[in-house]
Amino acid sequence: MARPRVTLFVNRSREKGCVCLIPSDMEELLKIASHKLTVDAKTLYTEQGALVDEIDVIRDNDVLYVSPGEPFFETKTNRKEPSRTCHNGAFRQRAHVNHDLAGPSQTDWISVNVGGQLFTTTRSTLVTKEPESMLARMFDDESTSLWSHARDDSGAYLIDRSPLYFEPILNFLRHGRLILNQGVNPEGVLEEAKFFGIFTLVEILEDIIKTGEPIGDGTPLTRREFVRILIATPSNRELRMQGINFSGADLSKLDLRYINFKQANFHNADLSGANLASCSLERADLSKAVLEGANLQGVKMVCANLEGASMRGCNFEDPTGLRANMEGCNMKGVDLECSQMGGVNLRVATLKNASLQNCNLRGAILAGTDLENCNLTGCDLQDANLRGANVKGATFEEMLTPIHMSQSVR
Repeated sequence: MARPRVTLFVNRSREKGCVCLIPSDMEELLKIASHKLTVDAKTLYTEQGALVDEIDVIRDNDVLYVSPGEPFFETKTNRKEPSRTCHNGAFRQRAHVNHDLAGPSQTDWISVNVGGQLFTTTRSTLVTKEPESMLARMFDDESTSLWSHARDDSGAYLIDRSPLYFEPILNFLRHGRLILNQGVNPEGVLEEAKFFGIFTLVEILEDIIKTGEPIGDGTPLTRREFVRILIATPSNRELRMQGINFSGADLSKLDLRYINFKQANFHNADLSGANLASCSLERADLSKAVLEGANLQGVKMVCANLEGASMRGCNFEDPTGLRANMEGCNMKGVDLECSQMGGVNLRVATLKNASLQNCNLRGAILAGTDLENCNLTGCDLQDANLRGANVKGATFEEMLTPIHMSQSVR
């Protein structure tokens, strides 16, 4: 599998850029940018001017801009803007735009006053998910100044619509899932979605109204609904699904690379054959989930709950050397038979009564790991770090590589 790459330019210029592999941390990426672009790279920004300060939010084939300090933007003076019209004709403006993008109002964070209720969000949230919507056209970098006359005393942009129905639309743009609180009429949200031109949401709401499917009542996300979200999300945008309920869902064989699933609920879910490479599953509940044959290269599962999960034949090994991090995981009774786990970080994890038969654990970090009563028959533990591990009652028969007992095993 090809490693993710990023294209870098200097100060929003599209000349003399460079393409490089995404390293493991931001400091290393800035060093690479400084060397290849011959600048003292201090910060990275998106085209909309949003600061990028975490390596995990950078997706494959992203285009970013390097700056030696504050973000740099072109100044466009007295440029005629073409007419902008949304699908239902609700927004049409023509003006001479004078961009002064140095001020604090042009940061990615903005506030909107919808029917008297204040909402704070980011420009990229309003623009990226549905780039052809009316909201995207209102709040892209080249159009925001058109609305400078419509602000309240706090500087928030005024929109004369219902805040009750705007809130679920904004949350849909944030994380891709429609959630309706009790008492919120989906037909009202549908009309607002049509007005704002959020046509992916229009389709979902029309299906809900037609079928009477319950929504927002805590029921798990279905495969059908999640596939809709995947299709609607641009490849260059981070998909954040933190805390979402996937309990019992069939997500088998889906491509889920790079998605943020922190604290999500996958209890009893079917993830067999799924591609979870470089996903964030920190503190997620994967108890009794089925992950047989899943691709877990570079996955982040710190403190995740995998108790009783079936993980036979999983692949954790990344040929580029990126290690899966499962530090502190609860993996009691997990079946990992025949999994490729070279270099995996299982420090202080709990694998009591787990089956690790015929696993490749070369170079794995098992320091302080609870391996009590584990079946390690046929394992390859060459260069594995077992310092302080609890191997009471563990089975080591027919090991491919013997343990070097100089390690402090307890």
